Parts: sequence; C-alpha cells; structure tokens
Amino acid sequence: MAKRRTFVFIAGGVMSGVGKGVASASLGAILKARGLKVTAVKIDPYINVDAGTMNPVEHGEVFVTRDGDETDQDIGNYERFLDEDILKVNYMTTGRVYLSVIQRERALGYGGKTVEVVPHVPQEVIGRIQAAAKHHDADVTIIEIGGTVGEYQNVLFLEAARMMQIATPEDVLVGLVSYFPVPSAIGEMKTKPTQYAVRTLNSAGIRPDFIIGRSTHPIDEPRKQKMAIQCSVHPEDIFSAPDVRSVYSVPQVMEKEGLGVQVVKKLKLRADKPDLRYWKKLVASIEHSQKPVRIGIVGKYAASGDFNLSDAYISVIESVKHAAWSIGRKPEIVWIDAGDLENGKRKVEGIKQLRKLDGILVPGGFGSRGVEGKIFAAQYAREHKIPYLGLCYGMQLACVEFARHVLHHKGANTTEIDPTTTHPVIHLMNEQEEKMKNKSYGGSMRLGAYLCRLKAGSLARKLYGESAIEERHRHRYEFNSDYRKAFEEKGMMISGESPDGTLAEIIELKKHPFFMGTQAHPEFLSRPFKPHPLFLGFIKAAIRK
Repeated sequence: MAKRRTFVFIAGGVMSGVGKGVASASLGAILKARGLKVTAVKIDPYINVDAGTMNPVEHGEVFVTRDGDETDQDIGNYERFLDEDILKVNYMTTGRVYLSVIQRERALGYGGKTVEVVPHVPQEVIGRIQAAAKHHDADVTIIEIGGTVGEYQNVLFLEAARMMQIATPEDVLVGLVSYFPVPSAIGEMKTKPTQYAVRTLNSAGIRPDFIIGRSTHPIDEPRKQKMAIQCSVHPEDIFSAPDVRSVYSVPQVMEKEGLGVQVVKKLKLRADKPDLRYWKKLVASIEHSQKPVRIGIVGKYAASGDFNLSDAYISVIESVKHAAWSIGRKPEIVWIDAGDLENGKRKVEGIKQLRKLDGILVPGGFGSRGVEGKIFAAQYAREHKIPYLGLCYGMQLACVEFARHVLHHKGANTTEIDPTTTHPVIHLMNEQEEKMKNKSYGGSMRLGAYLCRLKAGSLARKLYGESAIEERHRHRYEFNSDYRKAFEEKGMMISGESPDGTLAEIIELKKHPFFMGTQAHPEFLSRPFKPHPLFLGFIKAAIRK
C-alpha cells in the first residue's frame, strides 16, 4: 500500500517579507517535533531559472544546497529549522517550470497535444511538489508560494494548489500568512487588508484553511471573531504571530497558539506528543545571553536607498548568532559598508568603527565595488591582531592583502578585478574559462558540497576535530598555487585543500590570535543547535580579545 502523503501550502497576504519562510519553517519544526517526516518546498515566481543571477539587494542571499543548486534564502530557513538538507528537488521558479514544459513539448512529451498554460504548467508544478515529497519520504510537505496573493506571477501556483485540493481534499491544506497593521496614528489593529487578501485568494478558487496573523501585537479575540465572519474561517483557525526577539521563538509561539494541533487534526495524521525541549533550551540561551560580543561585517550589499538590509547575508548573521548564543554571549552585529573604508573622511570614520570591534568578518560577494575597503579590513585585522574570518571572497581578498603588504607584490590582485595584474594571486579556475568566453553565467560556478583535507597541526584541523570535511561552495576564482610556497614561507598556512591537492580551501595566519579564510561558505551548514566550528572558533577568539 502506498504511503499517504499530505501537503500544506503557505501563501502570503498584504505585503512581501511578512514572514512566510519563517512561518513555513516553524510549522515544519513543530510537526517534526511530533515525530512526523517533514520537508519543505519553495516556489519563486520569477522567470529566472534559479536565484544565482539575482541581485542580493533585491532578492536577498543566494543559498546553495548540498547538491549545488542556487536557491532562495528561505531554503536556508528550512534547513536551519528542520535540521535537514533541502535539495534541488525542493526548489522551483517560474522560469524553471516553464523551461521544463517547453523542453518536454520539444521532445514530444505531451504526445502531440496542444500544450496550454492551464493545465500543463500547474501540472508541472504539482509533479515537482510530489517528486520532492517522494524523494524525502515525507509525511507532510510544506510548500511556500513566494510573493503575495493578487500578484499576477502567483496565479499558476495557486492554481496548482487548487487542483491538488480538489483532487485529494483530505490531504491538502492552504494557509495564509498575512499582515495586520496597527497604524500609530490610530492605535487600533486593522483587519481589512487581510480581508482583501482572503477575498483575493477566494477569487483563485481557494478558501484558506487557516490564517497566521503577523503583526507588532498579538491578535485579540474581537479581531479573530471579525475575521471568522468576514473570511469564513473558524476563530480557532486564526493564529497570532506577533513580533518576537528571535525567529527561533516562533515554533514555540506557533505551538502555544495551537497551529500544530489544528494541522494534525485537519489532515487526520497520527502523531506523537510534541517534543520541543531543544527549542525551549535554545530560546532560554538567547534570552539569558547578555554580555555582548561585537562582530563587524564588512560588505557591500547592506544598503538599499535609505534603508539597511540584512537579507543578503542572512546565513552569515545566523551563524554568528548560533555561535555566540552557544557560549552565552549576546551577538552585536555592526554593519560596515566596504566603501566607507576606501578613502577620505568616510575611511576615518570607518577605522573608528573597526577599533571598537571584537572580530571582523568579510563575507562572500562579487565585483569591484568595495573591494579595496574589504582588503583594508583584512589588513587592519591582520596588523592589529583582531580576529578575522573571511568567507569565499573574504578569503580571496585576504590573500590579495597578504601578497601586497607582506610579500610586497605591488599591484597584486584577483583577475576578477584586474585581468592584467602582474601578480594574479587569485585567478579564474581552469574549467571556468570556456564558460566565461561563452557568457555561461547561470548555474555554472563551482557549486555544492566538496571534500577538503585538513593539515595536521593546523587550527582548522583543531576546530573541526576531523582530518577531512565537506563544505559547500559557490565561486569561479581560486587561489593561485604558484604563490603557495611564498605565502607559507611568510607565515600564511594553506591548512585545507582539495583531495587532489590542487585547490587551496582554507588559509590561516600562524602568528595571530585568529586569522582564517575559507573558499567555502560554512554559513550554509550552521544550525541553531549545532554552531559551525569555524564560526565558533572565531567567536571564542573575539571574546578572548
């Protein structure tokens, strides 16, 4: 007998960024705490085939899966909350779906039928959802539909949800995460925006089975009763999700509200009593961490107009938090625009910021903007003995800095920035040259998990506690091995390398409290209950400083 599989769609109302990803991940966490096998799928409504070519300021972080897919940042939320790897099969975009339909039509996969937007595109979406559920052998698959209801881009994904609900109504639920504003000039929570969102969802042929109300305040009983009347949703199916200090409090909030009980009841699932001990312990450690550790993140994706955005580095931020909380410290993130470290008065002010830090972190990135500022940050950390952690580009630019100021190779650079540099300390990987000539940018980098050997006696080996590890990558450029001997003679150890010894994966400075760079993205493997070893070592060194 085939295993029964159930599905919960999560749509958004009123505005983007309302918290669908955290809500979906939290629902997954409280269902998993009941002994159910859970996985999560993200649908992005973009024509882009994947998230790799999107601007991080507009779209947020590009999260790389173990099997090398460039995905939306919510996949990272799922991994952190479910403590499981989420794979390529769990992610789709409009572009990816249409591409599959067109390719199948070209191969006569539809047997000569007229291929239409409906039903063939929603059917492709449904097939992908079911494939993810089967791959993970999930009891419950949570499907987050990106954007908000009412957007033209979402129509076909809502149609897929409607078709699944009609086919097996006992196996499919649809939830709406919507915003309930409390205008300061009025001082009253307003339900009308969510009423409109529900009616828009109704116009797609869907009545939500439950509503998660996001707001600055809890939703009171009068508001729930009003929503029940206006939206044909039972009061007990309207759940309050007020702002909290940490997203890791949300599973407990959702459990207290009764979301897990209702979902299990509606889907008629056999489940255990929820075990949220680890979540309670984590939240307690967050609340009790008072003594600060100040970490400066030097990047270029932090600003959009007059607003600072953190989504471009969300996994980095969470990794710092995981490590700090695990040792009872309160993480204080200081945003430093790399451009502020490049020249003039801004550089003077930038240096003042660096002086106040316990640790300096330079994350990944691409392009020339802010590069000299990042190089200066690495130099400042090296010369002033401030703990430094460089991720991907942060490692590469630390190597450029070392070549310039320790090896005295004036003009040393990465060929990404200066193709004609006389000292190409960082250069294009061999297998990337043909791809660049053909302008094959999408999904063509060195992506996904790769093995790395750690050198005996190195700090990296000590932190990981293993001789070989696996980390996720996303890059086209690498350390030029022609400079390896010179680097090591001057005290920069190549402490991690590819199994064949050709690629430098981790560098560390010997005579320094903590100066490390990794070509990988360890932030993708950090979990709230299991901080990543490199971040943990970095934070401990920052505390010692």
